[in-house]
Amino acid sequence: MNRVRVIVFNAALGPLDYSVPDGMTAGPGAVVACPLGPRTILGLVWEPERLPGADVPAEKLRPLREVLPVPPLAAPLRRLIEWTADYYCAPIAAVARMALSSGGALKGAATTIEYRLSGGLPERLTPQRAAAIAALEGEQATIRELAGIAGVSEGVLRGLVNQGVLTPIAVDCDRPYPRPRPDHAPPALTEAQAQAGAALRASVRAERFAPFLLDGVTGSGKTETYFEPVAEALAMGRQVLVLLPEIALTEAFLKRFEDRFGAAPVLWHSSLKSTERRRAWRAVAAGTAEVVVGARSALFLPFARLGLIVVDEAHETSFKQDDGVRYNARDVAVMRAHFESVPVVLASATPALESLAMAEAGTYTKVDLPARFGGAAMPRIATLDLTKEKPGRGAWLAEPLVAAMQDRLAKGEQALLFLNRRGYAPLTLCRNCGFRFQCPNCSAWLVEHRFSSRLACHHCGHETAVPERCPECGEPDCLVACGPGVERIADEVRERLPEARVFVATSDTLNSPGRAAQFVAEVEARAVDVIVGTQLVTKGFHFPELTLVGVVDADLGLEGGDLRAAERTYQQIAQVSGRAGRGAKPGEVLIQTRHPQAPVIAALAAGDRDAFYQAETEARRMAGAPPFGRWAAIIVSSEEEADARDAAQRIGRARPDHSNLAVYGPAPAPMSLLRGRYRYRLLVNARRSAALQDIIRGWLGPLDHPAGVRVGVDIDPYSFV
Repeated sequence: MNRVRVIVFNAALGPLDYSVPDGMTAGPGAVVACPLGPRTILGLVWEPERLPGADVPAEKLRPLREVLPVPPLAAPLRRLIEWTADYYCAPIAAVARMALSSGGALKGAATTIEYRLSGGLPERLTPQRAAAIAALEGEQATIRELAGIAGVSEGVLRGLVNQGVLTPIAVDCDRPYPRPRPDHAPPALTEAQAQAGAALRASVRAERFAPFLLDGVTGSGKTETYFEPVAEALAMGRQVLVLLPEIALTEAFLKRFEDRFGAAPVLWHSSLKSTERRRAWRAVAAGTAEVVVGARSALFLPFARLGLIVVDEAHETSFKQDDGVRYNARDVAVMRAHFESVPVVLASATPALESLAMAEAGTYTKVDLPARFGGAAMPRIATLDLTKEKPGRGAWLAEPLVAAMQDRLAKGEQALLFLNRRGYAPLTLCRNCGFRFQCPNCSAWLVEHRFSSRLACHHCGHETAVPERCPECGEPDCLVACGPGVERIADEVRERLPEARVFVATSDTLNSPGRAAQFVAEVEARAVDVIVGTQLVTKGFHFPELTLVGVVDADLGLEGGDLRAAERTYQQIAQVSGRAGRGAKPGEVLIQTRHPQAPVIAALAAGDRDAFYQAETEARRMAGAPPFGRWAAIIVSSEEEADARDAAQRIGRARPDHSNLAVYGPAPAPMSLLRGRYRYRLLVNARRSAALQDIIRGWLGPLDHPAGVRVGVDIDPYSFV
């Protein structure tokens, strides 16, 4: 009897064996429908020798029900799934599920009905219908998707269909994408760009694994440089994957890509409509999606003939997923390139210390772009000591920074203020009784958002209206906003510079590629004088008239004892500083701080990146921290605090006695309540020589916990809350 081993998408089960009916072929990587009790579930056929399974007699095996009409996952992707599950101590089914991230794509070829405006008007033009027609100009989608775009009910749109205002269009779900052309508009490169581009092109032609660290200062033209190997891969008929850390960056990138190659790339991110995800997934699997630009989840798409991977802004912490499968897309990208035998380019102006260490060791080839493109100079950087240059009462901007903004406004230039804190104020309290507004689901304060008149938790999404009275003592008009967020800074700018046109740029206001594109268009059209933004504006944007950057609170990121706090602060401030003076006009950066002598601030002011990285490297070496040692976090959570505490203590008592390992905790996590679950944490510090994952599996595997307790493992953690 022909039998197969299947990874089934059920978190409680390991691999299961099934029989293959006569006339059916199900090789490794095939996507199959298989019975589980009375249900039918999806699974992936796997090589039995690579997965342990139960020795079930052949006569007890149930037959597969169907092999789905999609190409099987290729061996390199299967090896990547195995490696990711093993390295990050995750169930292999959870990782494999990420490769089948569009359920609609698995059903085979299909057509669907979409709708668009016909140009006519209904017999009765109600306000709702008028608003819908205005909102849907140029749009084409399903009724449900159009209702979301227009902000009306599906019933309103079905009425417009009946009146012929919306006309149905039969759409081939798998229609091909426009093809980018490698020779469409090759740019004029500097000598450094041309040398770097030639080396990267040669690596694509070699068709073997080659990791590169493209280390270029802000504004040096890294994108144009890595477009060179993209063009080479296209000319060879190979596919390309470009990873970006933020959806908000995609629109600016798309414009540059289309200018260079004559067609837009294929997009992959969480904001895509289900029909778009289906079309993209199937085009990737068929090999007709030639360049894919996406978020970290694009790493697990089933490319048919991958030829190059690029990770832009490779230092970004948003490449690390902090729930589910806790993987780092930067590192997994390198491993996918290894299994696919293709080059991978990690591009950054402020590389992660781990990446620099790999380059120093010769594991990565380092390619440098030391100067800005077109002769633009790096900005002049100065610090403002807030212990001496104290802002006025209730203010957060020092006078020299306000004066510099006034100067730029008078010259018709633009300024950017950076504060990595959304909302109006991080804490609201009652001046009468001291009551503080706290999230009911998390151990975090509610953040006031004056744009929406809401108090919101940035961890679980809980929101409530701002009350007129204190809920504790009942006193009216007694609530005080403590500390600044970007909305409060924007208010201060409007008060000090009433003629300035201010734009607040955060994940709240730039929450879709379309809104990000609108923001870019307004800034480029000189309709914005001052941008006030969070880390979202620290990267990817190129505004030639932006000549001043003010860092409102450079010390904010140094709080909390995070392992990477200094490195992250350096990267954010260096990146946002790089927004200044990217055109012909010189740039200036003013950094407000209470600790100008702190190593990270001093290095930024001196423009001495090497000194900072050298000091940070030695500090990490002394602490046995990455890249010289290994860290892992074990997070225990439950809706019952006693259960979480008891389970964590049980894990702590079972800790392994290993000379290459130190275990700290258990202790309540800094964020001890998150989304209604109480959390305890153990930190594991290991030498590089220790088999960390095997030790953790051997430690946690035999332990049983109550049904409501979850135990998660975070290898190479970035979040320490």
